[in-house]
Amino acid sequence: MTEQPVQETGPSPRVRRRRPRVGHIQFLNCLPLFWGLARTGSLLDLDLRTDTPDGLNDALAAGDLDIGPISLVEFLRHADDLVALPDIAVGSDGDVMSCLIVSQVPLEELDGQPVALGSTSRTSVRLAQLLLAERIGVTPRYHVCPPDLRTMMTGARAAVVIGDAALRAALHEAPRMGLQVHDLGRMWKDWTGLPFVFAVFAARRDFLTREPDLVHRVHADLLASRDLSLSEVAKVCEQASQWEEFDAATLERYYTTALDFRLGSEQLAGIAEFARRVGGEAEGFPPDVQVRLLTPSPV
Repeated sequence: MTEQPVQETGPSPRVRRRRPRVGHIQFLNCLPLFWGLARTGSLLDLDLRTDTPDGLNDALAAGDLDIGPISLVEFLRHADDLVALPDIAVGSDGDVMSCLIVSQVPLEELDGQPVALGSTSRTSVRLAQLLLAERIGVTPRYHVCPPDLRTMMTGARAAVVIGDAALRAALHEAPRMGLQVHDLGRMWKDWTGLPFVFAVFAARRDFLTREPDLVHRVHADLLASRDLSLSEVAKVCEQASQWEEFDAATLERYYTTALDFRLGSEQLAGIAEFARRVGGEAEGFPPDVQVRLLTPSPV
């Protein structure tokens, strides 16, 4: 009988899992949602990908991200493919400070006038157009422009500015240039009585089907990061102010009185009202579009 060689056996090779691809906007309004990830150690569990809001919108819609922030308009357009993560969003319940119409003249005088639209937020642009058309009753001539106030105001009577550029505009540039500042969050609140959600966090439904535990874990990590950041908001703002052009007091006011990071029943009512007012075939979603929320983990 021929003796067969004995093959040595060792531990099975470890199956390498792919970390979830999670989007991150490097705007100050998202800082509290991510600051705590490094403190808790959960940042190491994410393949964090940074881009502009528009870049992240497109990546999540195309499946190049698994989870991430997405402009409300784009979320509604892709609602069949996405699931919103409950209790986390970027919005306001009144003044938001960083989504503005900055104008040389009263808004009522903008009919037929050139208005520059910032190129980094589809939702703020659509909200501004809605408010100007239906609340103010004017139809300006719109054009898209890089999000720099001085550039935008060259040849325009008003501009829609968002994010860090809007904070700069409201606090520094608009007063120096003698411009009027109109807060989109306040205008919406005064008009409808509801909060406004500018961006939600969403997971792709196909990724949720494959990796439900991962989605719930990332959701929990983001909530924990936000809560830790807000509980230590003075420390967050003091640290951020060393690298930003805004002082710690301004940042703390921004995070604690302007931005609303919740997504609950009132915020969902605001989303439904916005969809009802702008939805239609031309917009890419119906007025009664269904917002699917991630259900609690069974574990």
